[in-house]
Amino acid sequence: MNIAVLGAGAWGTALALHLSRQNHRVTLCPRRFEHALELASARENRDYLPGFSWGPDLQIGCEFKPVLMEAELIVLACPIRGLRDFCQQIAEARESAWQAQMIVTLCKGVEMESLHAPSEIVAELVPGIAVGALSGPSNAAEVAAGSPTAVVLASEAEDELTARMQEAFNGDALRVYRSGDLRGVELGGALKNIYAIGAGLCDGLKLGDNAKAALLTRSLHEMVRLGIALGGQAETFYGLSGVGDLMATSFGAWSRNRGFGEAVGQGKLVADLLDHRRTVVEGYGATEGYSRIVKKCGARTPILDQLHEILYNGVEPREALGALLSRSLKPEHQ
Repeated sequence: MNIAVLGAGAWGTALALHLSRQNHRVTLCPRRFEHALELASARENRDYLPGFSWGPDLQIGCEFKPVLMEAELIVLACPIRGLRDFCQQIAEARESAWQAQMIVTLCKGVEMESLHAPSEIVAELVPGIAVGALSGPSNAAEVAAGSPTAVVLASEAEDELTARMQEAFNGDALRVYRSGDLRGVELGGALKNIYAIGAGLCDGLKLGDNAKAALLTRSLHEMVRLGIALGGQAETFYGLSGVGDLMATSFGAWSRNRGFGEAVGQGKLVADLLDHRRTVVEGYGATEGYSRIVKKCGARTPILDQLHEILYNGVEPREALGALLSRSLKPEHQ
């Protein structure tokens, strides 16, 4: 299959390496022209995924339009804040992308201006092409190294098309499941980043294993409740894009969201941590976005609420913890 991976961060590069190993014709196209020149010369992504080189089979593109000309599958590997621009460029090159059967997003979260999920942005700007989302516990370096990984491909397209794309992504070390719950898979992938920041706060405050386990258990309960309220299916949040990704992102030393929360718990200022970052802490923006969504739908999300207070209103983490612990007592499953 001819595959275009647009965006050359760590995850996009790792997935391009994996797809190339499956003997697909893969072109990796970064957002910046100078980055493309560097990738083509070094045959390694020294900025975002150092230590993993590739041979001539993995092509590097400099502009989206020529890369899209023969692409049957388009993978969008960019942060949510850059997705609209990527989709606009695809829309402008739509005549070139005449073979495209599906656009699959890797980004997680909501667009701050519209509060739209990734699939909604793609459907708005590039109508007429099936949309999917790939999500799950997938550390980029491990995928690039060929370590065993399992993810889920979600789409509301016809089963035959989704199954064909599932087979394209699947490989010896990357097992791909499929789901028709696109809404739930996107929600799980976004919400877990928020709660992983909370797990990092536990680490930074040195609260211990008991506290972290309790927080994550209640976070999963809250994720399921909110996810259902927003249109996802309950079983999705107990799968790879929900609890699976939550565990990896909350415990992995590599996790940007967990590491960000740990630094906040250690007393570092949020503004300082975000300033001049090369990579995006997706859970930070998602906390604000879903806080707005919660206010609209009226869901009960005490953990998300306190994380928002910490990150956006300057509340001390221990004060927020006290607010959670002082809530009225109730049965566990409410």
